[in-house]
Amino acid sequence: MTDLHSGLSCARRIRVTAALAAAFVVTTGASPTRADVSSWFFLGAGPTWLRHSGDAEQDWTVRADTGLGTSPAHPVIIGGLGRLDAHVGHGADLGLLARIASRSFVLGGWGAALDLGAYQRWWTPRSTGGQASLVLGAPWGLTLGVNGGMGTGDSSHWGATLGIDFARLTVYRTSGESWWMNPFPPGPKSGDK
Repeated sequence: MTDLHSGLSCARRIRVTAALAAAFVVTTGASPTRADVSSWFFLGAGPTWLRHSGDAEQDWTVRADTGLGTSPAHPVIIGGLGRLDAHVGHGADLGLLARIASRSFVLGGWGAALDLGAYQRWWTPRSTGGQASLVLGAPWGLTLGVNGGMGTGDSSHWGATLGIDFARLTVYRTSGESWWMNPFPPGPKSGDK
């Protein structure tokens, strides 16, 4: 019985020593890291043309986009976003898209992004399909998008939106800092390596 207790005591001492050594290495050997991500939060509106089974009509669309992407430190940012297109007088389309954007677009300057993905139309006539957008960004979060899509039920849509991306205007803005300073601009902080 004494051999069993001394064996457990030895095993327990080894585990405690290993845990303390691991904690020491982690706390003293860790360097500061930074995990920046890109984000988008766009609100805008514009004309849209909707076609169902050959009949086309002009409508107004209010659009909301929100999403996340890779670090703005890279020249090309890849991410995803959710989209709500509210067609005034009809209903809403919901979309899930992949976004490829230039660094300058993400940082609130002149730039471009390409969105590709799917949508679901919940109002009559219902439709499921693909959509694409070319998005042009200007300083201060100003954003112009040209978009289109095709879906089931012989449905298609095309149009343009103009609005503000509030993440590009505030959090990620690096343009216009001589007039309006960004207190937390993206990029390395002083003291970071």
